[in-house]
Amino acid sequence: MYDKILVPTDGSAATEGAVEHAIELAKQYDATVHALYVVDTGAYSSLEMGSDIVIEALQEEGNSAVEKVEERGEEVGVDVVTTVETGIAHRVIVDYVAEEGIDLVVMGTHGRTGVGRFLLGSVAEKVVRTADAPVMTVRSEDKEAEADGGPAVDEV
Repeated sequence: MYDKILVPTDGSAATEGAVEHAIELAKQYDATVHALYVVDTGAYSSLEMGSDIVIEALQEEGNSAVEKVEERGEEVGVDVVTTVETGIAHRVIVDYVAEEGIDLVVMGTHGRTGVGRFLLGSVAEKVVRTADAPVMTVRSEDKEAEADGGPAVDEV
């Protein structure tokens, strides 16, 4: 049923549930997990000085995040492809789905409502509306991230 499962991650505790779901589904269907970290340039486009340093640090963070998914896959015998890309998060995810022939996207969501959702937007919601593959959203179980509004860049 599924051959390629995409799990966008930011390496935070808030995305761990989505990673676990993706790994378990891949194990069940003998699928490959694609772990994708997006350095969201839209969130940092207003920085003038030092933006290269910030983006470089985020790329390193991205490498660490996808390596964690790869290590988790190795623990249970699931193949994991890791990718770190730069761009607008939801667009990069949707493009990756199309380019790689992804069968299912499993992504975390913080379940924000009201002003928080309006101001930050929802990467997951945009992916649900625009991706050509089914999207499973997994609500964060990280109470601390939910209490403080989660990471500044949203859930991916």
